[in-house]
Amino acid sequence: MQMNTPPTLPGRDAALFLDFDGTLVAIAETPEAVRVPEGMVPLLIELHDLLEGAVAVVSGRPIDVLDRFLAPLRLPTAGEHGAQRRDAEGGLHEQPPADLRRVLDEANALAARHTGLLVERKHAAVALHYRLAPQLESLCLDAMGAAVGTDPALELLHGKCVVEIKPAGVNKGIAIDAFLKEAPFAGRRPYFAGDDTTDESGFAVVQARGGLGYKVGEGSTRAQVRLASPRDVMAWLQAIRNALVPAQPDAARAVPAAS
Repeated sequence: MQMNTPPTLPGRDAALFLDFDGTLVAIAETPEAVRVPEGMVPLLIELHDLLEGAVAVVSGRPIDVLDRFLAPLRLPTAGEHGAQRRDAEGGLHEQPPADLRRVLDEANALAARHTGLLVERKHAAVALHYRLAPQLESLCLDAMGAAVGTDPALELLHGKCVVEIKPAGVNKGIAIDAFLKEAPFAGRRPYFAGDDTTDESGFAVVQARGGLGYKVGEGSTRAQVRLASPRDVMAWLQAIRNALVPAQPDAARAVPAAS
């Protein structure tokens, strides 16, 4: 797959929104096994400074987990698909917790019966990962769907080798829209890079506001631009950084004074 780029890179009026797994980092067999590429954190720090703080992570991960992977950086962040959101001032906005006991019990029971399933208990959600047992996809979907039942407070998400139950009425698009109503994001042109079906709501929001969505990897999407892999995401971010860095004086042109 070729890297597809728009005519111009995001400028100083940009607001960058970045997914984590599959976008900033390559997906690993388990959530804890991911590795942040060398140089990624310093690059994000530079972009944060160059864009006057208008850089945010928008992920399905909990905020505290994202902070640990990106330490010492603490960006504005939407975690758990927007169930948690930390604004640029450090204020935390959280959805009221839903009752997840039935979902958690079903997920744990399923994982106990089948090798390769991994249950991730988040602050406001439960994720059942089947990357190590992809043949169990239908079983996981059916079991988690039954656990949710008709509860209007819960919603099932199907991502890459994961079935997640989260509070209803939250998604990445809503989280990005909330950021765009606040400083330093308000009034800027938004760009969002993500790799999964859970990122489609974010693509819709940024493109409705005159920005661009960047789909990382394969699969159908409403995003207008495609990047092949997290490696291409890093190259894209480096290109933005390079374009935004003020021109430096050309030392080679300096002429020593005559003695």
